Amino acid sequence: MSQHIVIIGAVALGSKAAARFKRLEPESRVTLVDRDKHIAYSGCGIPFYVSGEVSDVPELQSTSFHVLRDAEYFRKSKGVEVRTETEAMAIDREAKTVTLAHIPTGRREVLTYDQLVLATGSNPVVPPFPGKELAGVHTVHNLDSAESIRSLVSSGSVKRAVVVGAGFIGLEMAVALVDLWGVETTVIELREQILPGVIGGNLSLTALRHMRDKGVRFQLGDQVLSLEGDDRGRVARVRTRQGEIPADLVIIAVGVRPNTELARASGLAVSERGGIIVDEFLRTSDPHIYAGGDCVELRHLLTNASVFLPMGSLANRQGRVIGDNLAGGTTCFSGVVGSWCVKLFDIAAAGTGLTLQAAQSAGFDALSVHVSQSDRAHFHPDKGVMNLDLIVERAAGRVLGMQGTADRGDALVGKVNVIAGLLPVGLKVEALSSLETAYSPPFSAALDILNVLGNAAENILAGRNMAIQTDEFAALWKQRGQNTHFFLDCREPSDAKKEALAYPEYWINIPQGDLIENLDKLPQDKRIVVICGTGARSYETLITLGHIGFQDVISVAGGISAVSASGLDLC
Repeated sequence: MSQHIVIIGAVALGSKAAARFKRLEPESRVTLVDRDKHIAYSGCGIPFYVSGEVSDVPELQSTSFHVLRDAEYFRKSKGVEVRTETEAMAIDREAKTVTLAHIPTGRREVLTYDQLVLATGSNPVVPPFPGKELAGVHTVHNLDSAESIRSLVSSGSVKRAVVVGAGFIGLEMAVALVDLWGVETTVIELREQILPGVIGGNLSLTALRHMRDKGVRFQLGDQVLSLEGDDRGRVARVRTRQGEIPADLVIIAVGVRPNTELARASGLAVSERGGIIVDEFLRTSDPHIYAGGDCVELRHLLTNASVFLPMGSLANRQGRVIGDNLAGGTTCFSGVVGSWCVKLFDIAAAGTGLTLQAAQSAGFDALSVHVSQSDRAHFHPDKGVMNLDLIVERAAGRVLGMQGTADRGDALVGKVNVIAGLLPVGLKVEALSSLETAYSPPFSAALDILNVLGNAAENILAGRNMAIQTDEFAALWKQRGQNTHFFLDCREPSDAKKEALAYPEYWINIPQGDLIENLDKLPQDKRIVVICGTGARSYETLITLGHIGFQDVISVAGGISAVSASGLDLC
């Protein structure tokens, strides 16, 4: 029997659900409603439009075969009616109607529906500091804001910019402003690291160092107090706890919150954090209303907790699920593990699952295992460095997450996607050690970095390797004058020369192959800290010393590669 489906929100989820449903029930009617004039666009592409990598706004709204996804496209190609610049004002669940208002004219209309979809998305969070209404202060939430920012920057009137927030969007916008436009850019972040909540502190230092090297300034652990303007009402400076920063442009990117006012007003179940509550079929508390995308909360498959993950990739997949179920299907969206990636100038960062802090906060007895090595065969000229943190539950040996940085983003994302696919089925470190991967020198090492990561985790869990992370090493190195630790570099002399010459009283170089002949140079009354290039030789050195009888030996995970990537300058 023919249905009338009304979908409120026409960006990612809404347009996907409409198209999927019409393929399954072409005889039914679908009305797609959105308050914006742009629909079915890639919001994640906005920073790349601002940077100039995407030349025109229509590219963000076009299909892969270069057809603009506007109202006419949906009418002709999908059989979907579209009402743009139209706001849903109220839902009458008993009568199964939606009241609409055409924004330019104020004209009202009441639509009846058989089933309703809420794809209302999210709204940017704007902290209540004074001056947020000044000209030149922007959020990054739709194509209009993207055009406004790019127009302002391309006019040449922006010499200095401040980005508030060091999450994905904030960092991508900082890259966009610096890389193409050469704008002097400062990022302010309330917390003490960039990418807070999604990556560990040591890995975040790698990304931080790279972005600073590219010219982005950071004020971490700082807070905006006010924005101040000039006599024309334009933003001129940002006042923070640490001082004052001149600014011609301010971008606020401190996060988003679910847009659920319509759902709440209609009596649908909404969580304390504000997201619409849905079941595994993405149905709301009303069986005739579905919801998905940025306005809902989802189940985390590792913690079973409700989480808010505003990501376009999730919205698209949920749109297909809802399209199926509108047509009588029983397709499930079981939950998420939280996978992400971001490009920051010449490096990438990516992750999936839980960070160490998140795992511990969720009640897991977890540890972090670090590996740094080449992302392909060490002899291949295109090799790059990859740094990975594996989060592991101690007793069970279960993998809870993985995050990393790398010179080659596609290689890193490939590794993260493997782990993301295996997390929901209970991946164990021993399975990771023996995981079969495709091998050819231009693409990977013969022993893939994921296998190495699994091996390292097994050794640590079994007590064979006493590894410390770079921040722990940095703390020990800072205390070297106390003469309680002995730093043993087991690299070849040509690689270890700089540190050995700079600190002969603290740092000794004995190559791994020469260790047995030089045991008399090692103290018995100090903790020996062993370091090499990537952590492999230092682990073998630790094993050798343990068999000989040295009781207090630790190895630096990731070696000099990880230490250097974090920005710690030994010399």
